[in-house]
Amino acid sequence: MSLSKVKHIVLVLSGKGGVGKSSVTTQLALSLSLAGHSVGVLDVDLTGPSIPRMFAIEDAKVTQAPGGWLPITVHEADASAGIGSLRVMSLGFLLPRRGDAVVWRGPKKTAMVRQFLNDVFWEETDYLLIDTPPGTSDEHISLAETLLQKARPDQLAGAVVVTTPQAVATADVRKELNFCAKTGIRVLGVVENMCGFVCPNCSECTNIFMSGGGEVMANDFGVLFLGRVPIDPQFLVLIETGKRPRYPKGTSVNGQDISTPANAAHEDHEPRDSALLVRKYQDCSLAPIFAKITTDVISAVRQANVG
Repeated sequence: MSLSKVKHIVLVLSGKGGVGKSSVTTQLALSLSLAGHSVGVLDVDLTGPSIPRMFAIEDAKVTQAPGGWLPITVHEADASAGIGSLRVMSLGFLLPRRGDAVVWRGPKKTAMVRQFLNDVFWEETDYLLIDTPPGTSDEHISLAETLLQKARPDQLAGAVVVTTPQAVATADVRKELNFCAKTGIRVLGVVENMCGFVCPNCSECTNIFMSGGGEVMANDFGVLFLGRVPIDPQFLVLIETGKRPRYPKGTSVNGQDISTPANAAHEDHEPRDSALLVRKYQDCSLAPIFAKITTDVISAVRQANVG
């Protein structure tokens, strides 16, 4: 099995679309890499593969190897900076054109998921994050069955479940938690995404979608609440253009001052380069939030292995 060199497999799940699951996957991957871990991201959202765009590698082409594929490198490890390597695989790399629709019935989706799990040759990888489609569809069932059958017991670490604060979202995500319980997949924790909006022009962070729904849901199911993540347009600008995040004086997120220092270098024409993404992300307001979430996920994985 091509997952033999992977130490820990973490699923990123949500019962509802549009909650920012791919954004959470991307930032978990960047944060794990900044913590010095080698990371892989497998995008099995077959009808909406957005991971290539998140990492600015949508024009990359997958290399065919005997019996499978080699994942795309986002950046190599940098031991001097304490940064681990990051590699990605997605159906998006296999489509002739970025806008092509994937119109497949369930059996073909199931076969594709199994092929991704069996035929992508990962190098030594500390954490493999699997970005999944919303809901509890054929892809989820195939993914769960294949991993539970073929992955080692200590290899399948569990799932990070993503929601937004509103009741309409948590109602659907509760079904995902029940799916995990029925399939025997451990829940590592819940992330409440889009909990606030960081204004790019002033120092305000406003709760536009309310707050607390994800934490209540986590408490109801007796699972770890990993934290709240606001919407930051600067992160979107970083992903879309490669521009380094900058914040006006007095900007505070989750009680932490993330204002850009007055003497910080200002570069208006930084390239949208995947190799530079991890370094620029360190200046994002969301980086310290995901650093803590990542620490808690790593701790939950270790506790699960001990248990």
